[in-house]
Amino acid sequence: MNLALKTQLRKGAIEMCVLAILQRADSYTYELVQQLSAHMAISEGTVYPLMRRLQDEGWVQTYLQESATGPARKYYRLSASGVEALAMMSQEWQEFVAEINSVLQPRPTNPTQKGAL
Repeated sequence: MNLALKTQLRKGAIEMCVLAILQRADSYTYELVQQLSAHMAISEGTVYPLMRRLQDEGWVQTYLQESATGPARKYYRLSASGVEALAMMSQEWQEFVAEINSVLQPRPTNPTQKGAL
């Protein structure tokens, strides 16, 4: 796949992916990066500013939790508005994928509709 296209698609979907992970369980940023990295190429440098934006939007809330291996960690949890945002994003994503797939799927040709999609 064209690397530039894949990068743009990832940028458009990363917020939704983070919210989906947080819907399953609260998490701290490094752990989020590890979970995302299991599925896609992503760096901490991408996720840290994203978490600030999600907090500014009110889609996530934070709290500190003590760690057995070091200083307290800043955990993120999905807020009620984050749940709503994720539902909206998921619906839009499904509609988008369906639209793209309808264009990409080969259709039987109809000689009377030459040039039509």
